[in-house]
Amino acid sequence: MKKLMRDLIMIVAGTLLYALALTFLSIPNDLADGGLPGLSIILYYAFGWSPGIVNFILASIILLIGYWVLPRRTIFLTVITAPLLSFLIYITEQKIESLGDPLVSAIFAGFFIGIGAGLILRTGSSMGGTSVIARMLHYNFGWDLTRTNFALDAVIVLSGLFIIGPLNTMYTIVSLFVGKKATDIILEGLDTRKAVSVISAYAPEITDEVIQQTKTSATVFEGYGGYMKENADMAYIIINKYQILKLKRIINSVDDRAFVVVHDVRDVFGGSFSWAKK
Repeated sequence: MKKLMRDLIMIVAGTLLYALALTFLSIPNDLADGGLPGLSIILYYAFGWSPGIVNFILASIILLIGYWVLPRRTIFLTVITAPLLSFLIYITEQKIESLGDPLVSAIFAGFFIGIGAGLILRTGSSMGGTSVIARMLHYNFGWDLTRTNFALDAVIVLSGLFIIGPLNTMYTIVSLFVGKKATDIILEGLDTRKAVSVISAYAPEITDEVIQQTKTSATVFEGYGGYMKENADMAYIIINKYQILKLKRIINSVDDRAFVVVHDVRDVFGGSFSWAKK
């Protein structure tokens, strides 16, 4: 029950941010968006139809068709999210005048839309739009989920070329890019991790120092050097990005000839990262 209440609060906050960004920043400046809200806005520019009502009708049709594809919990949350988003768009549309700077409006619209979408997606819900269609095509025809969703959004955005013109379409693409980054921040967090691979004859000693000084775990693999034809151990370490300089100093103090590779990781759970919770 507590998790459901938290999800409902996040859905309300996310849909409110999403709707206000559209009606206060995107629509007054003749900008579009991806997904069903973007299609609803383009139809509004073309025919004057209410984007809130159009979004509700389209989302309802797609949800009815995709009922057998989505998990039941996702359907339940989406049934809450899609009508709420449509209602908030409806009661706030045509309330605000243009700020006079479409580029700034596009940047901040993308930022708030991205945060709103991230909050919604974190609950396991969806806006009931192109993602549902992409899931249906993936389920029935095996189409790639990510590429199909991207293609559907691209078709909607590019259709705006004939309605809002190339300049505002380019502003819309800027908004989508900012929104994607904002959504990633909400879904993945600001505290990203780094994976560090250390190939060294002193890998066990390096891991001992890492565990002692950074309070994180490390793993040692037995390896074999393809060039030197010699055995070479490798230490694999996941660390907070703010500790990367300290880790480099630790490695250098043990073996200044170690071969080190640092790369990003998208998500980390379990292991030493769950010690604090336990």
